[in-house]
Amino acid sequence: MSTVDRSLVKNLPLFAGLAPADLDEMLQEAQSIRYPKGSSVFQQDEEAHSFFVLLHGHLRVMKLTPDGQQVVVRFVTPGEMFGIAMAMGRATYPATAMAVVDSIALVWPSTIWPRLIAKHPALAVNTLQTVGSRLQDAHTRVVEMSTEQVERRVAHALLRLAQQAGRKVEAGVQIDFPISRQDVAEMTGTTLHTVSRILSAWEEQGLVEGGRQRIMIREPHKLLLIAEGTLD
Repeated sequence: MSTVDRSLVKNLPLFAGLAPADLDEMLQEAQSIRYPKGSSVFQQDEEAHSFFVLLHGHLRVMKLTPDGQQVVVRFVTPGEMFGIAMAMGRATYPATAMAVVDSIALVWPSTIWPRLIAKHPALAVNTLQTVGSRLQDAHTRVVEMSTEQVERRVAHALLRLAQQAGRKVEAGVQIDFPISRQDVAEMTGTTLHTVSRILSAWEEQGLVEGGRQRIMIREPHKLLLIAEGTLD
């Protein structure tokens, strides 16, 4: 299997501070694996056999609660590290990752993680920053769910998605991967009916535009005002 070209990944946050020779060495231990749309990269509670960097596509990360409720934890976009259970001291994956579209990831066996971070301290620092950023995002969402009305939570969720994977188009900002109203409901701790009612109202007001698993934000500033509670 051919080694991934260093130029494709050298600017990714995970590899910041690594010398070219060190990056080449690390890439030689990786596999490039394709995950067709709808396929599972790993399952919740499965042994954490690998860690990953997404090169192409988008993934949905979902967690099943003990009472059987599915929660969308986040979406993974190209360039992100994911499946880093071993960096958090876990032997199993805390959630399930599914390909939203045809996707490609670099995959390393978890068994080499201790050796890699011992040899490349920058890798450990970069991973810690990633984990810290996600923890901060999780704290933000917990506060939103505990204190905010549902309209604000939905607005925050759409703005986060636009920041993470938004593509500017003539009419606004297109969230650049398939996302359903059910996904939004599972991200915000509410029901499909409630999300549909909110998005339909926003469509009538010209704030967003929806299609089949597509959402475009036409008025990002007004959506931000809703998220901050200054526009109802």
